[in-house]
Amino acid sequence: MTQPNIELQELIAKMEQKRAYVEAGGGPERARKQREGGKMTARERIDALLDPGSFLEMSTFVQHARNRLMDGVESPGEGVVTGSGTVNGRQVFVFSQDFTVLGGSLGKRNAMKVTKIMDLAAKTGCPVIGLNDSAGARIQEGVDSLSGYGEIFYRNSIYSGSVPQISAILGPCAGGAVYSPALTDFILMSRGSSYMFITGPEVIKSVTREDVTFDQLGGADVHTRKSGVAHLAYEGDEAVIDGVRDLLSYLPQNAKEQPPVVPCSDPVMRSNEKLLELVTPDQRRPYAMLDVIHELVDGGTFLEIQPDWAKNIIVGFARLNGQSVGIVANNPKAMSGSLNIDASDKAARFIRTCDCYNIPLLTLVDVSGFLPGVQQEYGGIIRHGAKMLYAYAEATVPKITLITRKSYGGAYLAMNSRDMGADVVYAWPTATVAVMGAEGAANIVYRKDIKESANPEATRAQKIAEYKEAFDNPYVAAAKGYIDDVIAIEDTRKILIQTFEMLADKEETRPFKKHDNIPL
Repeated sequence: MTQPNIELQELIAKMEQKRAYVEAGGGPERARKQREGGKMTARERIDALLDPGSFLEMSTFVQHARNRLMDGVESPGEGVVTGSGTVNGRQVFVFSQDFTVLGGSLGKRNAMKVTKIMDLAAKTGCPVIGLNDSAGARIQEGVDSLSGYGEIFYRNSIYSGSVPQISAILGPCAGGAVYSPALTDFILMSRGSSYMFITGPEVIKSVTREDVTFDQLGGADVHTRKSGVAHLAYEGDEAVIDGVRDLLSYLPQNAKEQPPVVPCSDPVMRSNEKLLELVTPDQRRPYAMLDVIHELVDGGTFLEIQPDWAKNIIVGFARLNGQSVGIVANNPKAMSGSLNIDASDKAARFIRTCDCYNIPLLTLVDVSGFLPGVQQEYGGIIRHGAKMLYAYAEATVPKITLITRKSYGGAYLAMNSRDMGADVVYAWPTATVAVMGAEGAANIVYRKDIKESANPEATRAQKIAEYKEAFDNPYVAAAKGYIDDVIAIEDTRKILIQTFEMLADKEETRPFKKHDNIPL
């Protein structure tokens, strides 16, 4: 084996020394504190995310931009580890903020490292994963640190819908730093060790006199249950990173590609007789829409997105014969599946995300209407409901709608009716489609007949039955072409798979425009 000369040996040793210095981050003591807090180090997180041996580090030896306040301050790796690697053999780009180095604070050159891999991701058509654990803007660098955030936010926005962007919040994320994750496609948080907020507890106490902890203000439960900012929450860093890997498996590399197809051992022709036990025509008896979804999809596997927020609507990813699909479904067990402000926002965002990344949409409908109420009207339910209408109309991916039970009023349209762009609409025999339910409609349409009747209750019951026969069933809509077929419940899985296969080569264009103008 050839031995390098002494001079070259010295250069190699110097390189290895410098690399070891960078890889040590803030040193063993700070790494120990990181682990004692239940968190991995920045490099451990990358190792957990990427396939073994696949990490290619970039901008390894970048140092901070020196100024009067930063002279003499050491920042190995500039507080962030960046590079590329593979997840299940597919290339991704990643940045992992290093809290052991200046609290992972963002300075100008820290931002330069991040924007470089974002640019490379866009050029090569690969997802970007951010592992966030930072104290925020580096105060010692002043406006330069703000400029760094601006450069990141700009790329978050410009590359949105081009390549998937996923943010894992694994520690603090405060102040202006929260806007980068908020601009990405998905946010995953770690319970107990991560938080997001604009203004911290001390500022809030000084202004409003409210006492609140970091976790109460911006912890994972807050953002997955109350604000809707985050999409998923897990116990600890490792679980979050596993969640990122799982999420990536449903997404394509970029907007030009189709989602990956995985081998499927679940028979296409599998009967869905279990559904006959779940769903009844009696609208007073709620059923678990999640059970319906699990019965239909491959292996019963469903990755629900935002499961704890706006529970009256269900969204998430599944597979049908190995093909990724996005599912939007009313939840009859929450608010009778009605649509409110939060549900509209949740659904519209998910629909648009699926359309960005060529993921077909399956809509399962059991909706009583939009939620009535003064607060909903004052809160702008008109504007928020319009987002759903807009999102479905805008989407060009294959779209199948299945009406499982009731579908009433404007919500019938908001849940992707034929008129809003559904490619194929199915209904079960249990379905009812009308402006409103038979009981309410009878009270309005036949008000005079009921009032003047010698037996109002009997007349009312008769009129309800007449209305159901005339309007409140799937066959009237099917006769008019609004429903393509009323299908046997037990054959649903087979029919859905066949229909998505039929639509696989669908192409649909829209008029030229600079960009859309969705009602926000």
